[in-house]
Amino acid sequence: MYLIRGQNNISLFKKRHPNALMSATIGNFDGLHLGHQAILDNLKKEAHKLGTSTLVFFTEPHAAEYFSANGLTDIKSPPRLCPWREKFRLLNNYGIDYACFLKFNSSLKSMTPEAFIKDILEEMNLKSLIVGDDFRFGAQRVGDFKLLKEWGHKTNVIVSNTETVLFEEERVSSTRIRKALLESNFELANILLGRPYIYSGKVVYGNQLGRTINIPTANLWIPKQKLSVSGVYAVNCIFQGKKYKGISNMGVRPTVGGEKHVLEVHLFDFSQEIYGQRLDVEFKFKIRDEKKFESLDFLKEQIQKDISLAKKLLQ
Repeated sequence: MYLIRGQNNISLFKKRHPNALMSATIGNFDGLHLGHQAILDNLKKEAHKLGTSTLVFFTEPHAAEYFSANGLTDIKSPPRLCPWREKFRLLNNYGIDYACFLKFNSSLKSMTPEAFIKDILEEMNLKSLIVGDDFRFGAQRVGDFKLLKEWGHKTNVIVSNTETVLFEEERVSSTRIRKALLESNFELANILLGRPYIYSGKVVYGNQLGRTINIPTANLWIPKQKLSVSGVYAVNCIFQGKKYKGISNMGVRPTVGGEKHVLEVHLFDFSQEIYGQRLDVEFKFKIRDEKKFESLDFLKEQIQKDISLAKKLLQ
C-alpha cells in the first residue's frame, strides 16, 4: 500500500501518478472494526466496478486528540484501539491500494467543508466516494453527506454512504469496543472487531526491574494516547510465529513511582532476548486492577499469585 504523507504531498503524488483514478473513503478507522470493514468492502466493490484504485483518507492525530491536547475541550480524548502504524498494517492487509493521512492541525481544523472538497478531494481524481452514515467534516463539523452528494452530482463523482452495522441491535463503533475492553468483555470486543483484540508493539528497553525480582518482562512501546486496557491480564503472545502464554500489566507501576503508562509482558517458559523485535499480545482475561504495594516484596508476592492464576485461566 502506498502512503501519502499529508496534504503537502498530494501534489507530488499527482505528478508521480497523473493517471491514477480513485474510489475513496474518509474516516478514523480506529481498530478497523466490522463497521469499517463494511465500508471498505463497499469501497473495493465500487473500485472493481469502475476500474479504479482504492484510497483511504484518515487524520493524525484524531480530531478529539487534537482538541484535548490543545485545551480546546474539557473532554479527554479516548484511548486508541490501535496506533496509526497498526492501522496502516490493517489497511494494507485488507487490500487497500493507497492511504493518505492528513495532519489534524489548526489549518485542517479551520478548513471549511467547501475548501476541504476543493483542496483535498478534487485533487485526487476521484470517481467515487463512500462515507459512513454519520460522517461529518470541515470546520465545526458542518459538512455532511448532503453536501458531498450535491458536489458529486456537479462533478460526476459517485457519492454514497454505508448503512450502520449492528450487533444485537446496537451500533458497532470504536466507542462500544473501547467500553467492552475497559469492562474486560473480550468476547464482545472480538466479535465487534471481527478478530481477536491484539496489540502489536516493538520491545523497548525498560528499567530492568523485572530482572531484579526474577520476573523478567518485555516492555512494549505504546502510543501516547494509551490503550483501551488497564490492569493485569492473562495473555497469549505471538513471537516470530510461535505462541507463548504470559501475564501483562498495563499501567504506570505506582509501587516503583512510575508516571508514564507502560505495557509489560512476562512470558512463561521463555528466555530469549527480544529487544527491538515485535511482539503480538492478545488479552484473554483480566486478573485485577493495578494497585500500589507497600514494598517490592509485597509486589513480587502478588505477581506470583497473578502468574499462578493466569496459568490456570490459560489452560
